[in-house]
Amino acid sequence: MKRMCGATFFVTCLCLMGTPSLAGWQDHAVQLLNGPSPIPLPARIQIVSEPWNRVVAVPYIAYMPGRNRLLMLVGCDYPHHAELLFSDDRGATWSEPKAILLGEDGKAIDGLGTSLTFIQDGTALFLCGDQRWVTEDYGDTWRALSRVDPTADGKPWYTWDPLWVERAQDGAPERLIETGYTWKKKPEVEKDHQQGYIRFSTDLGKTWTAGSPVPEWKEVSEVVMLRAANGTLVAACRTDIPPSKAGEWIDHYEGLGISISKDNGQTWSSVNKLYDYGRHHPSLVLLPDGRILMTYVVRKGYVDTPEGLPQFGIEAILSADHGLTWGLDHRYILHAWKGNRTDENKWWTSSQATSTVLFSDGTLLTAFGTGYRAQAGANGGNPAPRDAGLIEWRLSDAPLDARRTITEAPVDSDARNVFDPGGVK
Repeated sequence: MKRMCGATFFVTCLCLMGTPSLAGWQDHAVQLLNGPSPIPLPARIQIVSEPWNRVVAVPYIAYMPGRNRLLMLVGCDYPHHAELLFSDDRGATWSEPKAILLGEDGKAIDGLGTSLTFIQDGTALFLCGDQRWVTEDYGDTWRALSRVDPTADGKPWYTWDPLWVERAQDGAPERLIETGYTWKKKPEVEKDHQQGYIRFSTDLGKTWTAGSPVPEWKEVSEVVMLRAANGTLVAACRTDIPPSKAGEWIDHYEGLGISISKDNGQTWSSVNKLYDYGRHHPSLVLLPDGRILMTYVVRKGYVDTPEGLPQFGIEAILSADHGLTWGLDHRYILHAWKGNRTDENKWWTSSQATSTVLFSDGTLLTAFGTGYRAQAGANGGNPAPRDAGLIEWRLSDAPLDARRTITEAPVDSDARNVFDPGGVK
């Protein structure tokens, strides 16, 4: 669960200009699956946090075009606390990371910052525990905006994904949609499961409707959404561990599906599962031609290397029909890497979080979390270091074959969920 922030805060003036990251862009290749011959696409990659040599987890990015500024929110150290850095050159260089929320002793308040959301030029918000925080000066300073209330039935409200911002024709924000989730446990229910919720704000996040459960989001936790070109709302949902993996203890076995609303979020379709397990943490982008791009992590489903090391990655898929179907046979493998251990802690090197923005020239920037070099930390327990990476890439206009082998495979089959990235690195 996400650690709750403390009750007393001093909000820092970030003044983030400083020594940029030493990481820098490196040549990279994104692979587009297309039958037996993947298509390599030129790209660039950098591990922004590599020079820091500390725990840096769950990156979110937001683009503020008025100042050509990227904000990146990360969770640093153990326990996690929220830190922010920015780039004014589309991710090539970054400011020093700075803690956002400080206690009376001047130290960072424990709590993972989540849900970084661009509202309008200069304005963005994020959540930490039971509080929303807002900036109106491009991230230089932050102030408390509103409390994150429990669900309508009094349960803890957990939020992970950015809020959806409904806009008028001139681009001004009109309504915010926030999704959340909580646990339903025995004896209240027959079987423990997560439940997805939704609520709305019409005053830029100051006040909110009561958080209501979405019946179709039973066994759903994290939900991110956008409005498709046809006017429907499309929600990418992280789904509970499936029956096929019953008994597995780690949430890496949770899956990914799509739910659609045709009435502005009041009612939703049942979840159409894309992956039964192993893929989640999605990010959605509406493209100028009306297609929807979704990036997500791969934490289970990649086969082990011949040496028995696990493999992890970041993928992307497209929908050309407003979220109804997705091109699973023509996935983009943005990045894949192998772990460094085979014991019960082999998950330490896994991926966590994707966050993608689109620039006006068609360039995509995808942030992701990775533990690719994680080992036992100083206390002998939690893995360290962990890192935040970036991939700069573009979609391909190459002709694609017509195969639908993966798309038409049963959702719980190996054909749908299992893949060896070794041949496409």
